[in-house]
Amino acid sequence: MPSKKVVTLHVNGEAREITVPAHRTLLEVLRELGHVEVKCGCEKGDCGACAVLLDGEAVDSCLTLAWRADGRAVTTVTGLGGPDDVHPLQAAFIEHGGAQCGYCTPGMIMAAKALLDEDPSPTTEDIKRGLSGNLCRCTGYTRIFSAIHSAARTLREQRDVV
Repeated sequence: MPSKKVVTLHVNGEAREITVPAHRTLLEVLRELGHVEVKCGCEKGDCGACAVLLDGEAVDSCLTLAWRADGRAVTTVTGLGGPDDVHPLQAAFIEHGGAQCGYCTPGMIMAAKALLDEDPSPTTEDIKRGLSGNLCRCTGYTRIFSAIHSAARTLREQRDVV
């Protein structure tokens, strides 16, 4: 087995090539590529702060080897939207105060995105289950749940209009 390999990551729609050793995680590579919006929390899959979408599925990037992401689509929270085109989840987190210190917010939003893609009308129990791999030490979750319910309504309304 080679000790290093060139991998191509399609991060937020942009192809990025990088040579990485077999043991490097997707989190380490994304941050090396400048995606510091992907947070480094526990580095053992307990907090979910590093969650990204890998081909649309939420994964803890600290537990995912970069080689496993070769040729696949990686979406970070900045890939959802930015200041000029805010995603409904981002807008709802702002509106409902779903972020306090904000460290966990990118991972929360990515986990919520994966949940809403799978279930556009989740119950509060569904949201709790969908975010069960994400920890927030500041907000107490109530505002996060409100934000996700609000974003779900907005996304359903947008689908009805189209």
